[in-house]
Amino acid sequence: MTLPAALSAFEAAYGFARSDVRLDNWRQTPWNVWAFRHVSELIPTARIAATPGLVEDAAVDPGDLLRQTLVFGGNTLTIADALRQTFTDALVVMKSGRIAADFHAPNFTLQSRHILFSSSKSVTAVVAGIVHGDGLIDLDAPVPHYVPELASSAYADARLRDVLDMRVSLDFSETYLDPRGDFARYRRAGLLEPAVPGDTPDSLISFLATLQKGASGDHGGPFHYCSPNSDVLGLVIERATGQRFNDFVSARLWQPIGARQDAYITVDATGLARTGGGFCMTPRDFARIGELMRYGGMANGQRVLSDAWVEDTIAHGSTEAWQAGPGVEWLPAGRYSNKWYQTGNASGAFFTLGIHGQMLYVDPRAEMTVAKFSSQPEPVNNDLKRLNLALFDALAKQV
Repeated sequence: MTLPAALSAFEAAYGFARSDVRLDNWRQTPWNVWAFRHVSELIPTARIAATPGLVEDAAVDPGDLLRQTLVFGGNTLTIADALRQTFTDALVVMKSGRIAADFHAPNFTLQSRHILFSSSKSVTAVVAGIVHGDGLIDLDAPVPHYVPELASSAYADARLRDVLDMRVSLDFSETYLDPRGDFARYRRAGLLEPAVPGDTPDSLISFLATLQKGASGDHGGPFHYCSPNSDVLGLVIERATGQRFNDFVSARLWQPIGARQDAYITVDATGLARTGGGFCMTPRDFARIGELMRYGGMANGQRVLSDAWVEDTIAHGSTEAWQAGPGVEWLPAGRYSNKWYQTGNASGAFFTLGIHGQMLYVDPRAEMTVAKFSSQPEPVNNDLKRLNLALFDALAKQV
C-alpha cells in the first residue's frame, strides 16, 4: 500500500488524519476515539508482560442481546441505544466465568488496548492488596514511612488507609477542563499534556511533594476524590517491593490471572508509572480483573489476592464518608473502599470508574462481570454514569 493510500485508509476509518492527533487535543472529540486506543503513540509507557503463548478465543457475537430493552429516565432504550448514547468503544460481558458477549465499535478488535483512566486506581489497589498480603505494607503506617520525600507534604501524617479510601485532606481539585492550576500541572508532570512555555514540568514525585492539606485539616474525614492519592499508592508499592511497578504487576497479577495481551502503563520523565490513571489493556483482560474479585481473589486455581482484601473492598467502606462527599448525587446508596465503588444495591454490585466512561462492573448475585471502554466527549457526566449503571443492571437480568 502506498503512503497516500495508507493515509486515506486512516482518514476513512476515523474521519481525520493521524497527524491531527496531538498531546494538546487527544482527550477531545473526535480525536479521543483513536487516541484512547493508541496511548503509547502519544505518551511514554512501560510494558506489563503477559504469559507468552496464551491465545484469546474468538469474539462472541452479542446476538439478540443488543435488541433487549431497559428503561432510563422514563424512556425505553435498547441495549444498542444505550451503548451508542454512552459512546461505547468496547464491551465484554462474562457470565458464570465464561465470555457471554463482545461488542466492538468500528476499528476496535480483541487485541485493541484502551486506556482505563481512573479505573487504573482500582487495579492499583488490587496490586496494593497483593503487596499487603505479602506483609510488605501496613495500612496504618504513614506514607513517609515508605516515601520519605513526601514528609513535608499533606501526606506527612496520612495513613495508607486514608490514601486507599480517598479520605486524605488535600488542597487539590479535579478540575479536568481547567488548563491552569494544580490539576493541569499534575497532568504535565505525568506527560499527559504539552509543557507550558516558561514552565519546568515536575516529575510525579516532585509534584506530589508540593501538595498541602486542605481546609479540613485532618485526614480520615469525608470522601474527597483526588487522583494524586493513587500515584502515591503506586510509589508506596514500588518502595515496599523494591521493583518497578510494571514488573511487579506482570509477575504477580497479570500472568497469574491469565491475561492474554501485554498491557502497558504511562510513565513520567523518570520512568515512574502513573498508577492513578495510566493503565491500558484489552477489554477481556480488564474483565479478568473483575473475575478475580468476583472469585474472592482466586484465578486459574491459585490464590492471587487474599479473600480478606476482597471482602474489605466490596463490603466495607464508610457510608458516612460517602454521604458527606459529592458522589452521593449520582450514587445515593454508595460507598468507597480500596478505590472501588460499591452500589449499595441488594445485588452487592461494585465497580471501577474512569473519566470518559471506563468501567468494570461486578455483580456477584448475577455471577456477571462487565468491562466497558468508552470515548465520551466530556470527562465527567453524571447522567451517563447513571445510564451505564442502568445498562449493567439490565444486562444482569438478561444475560
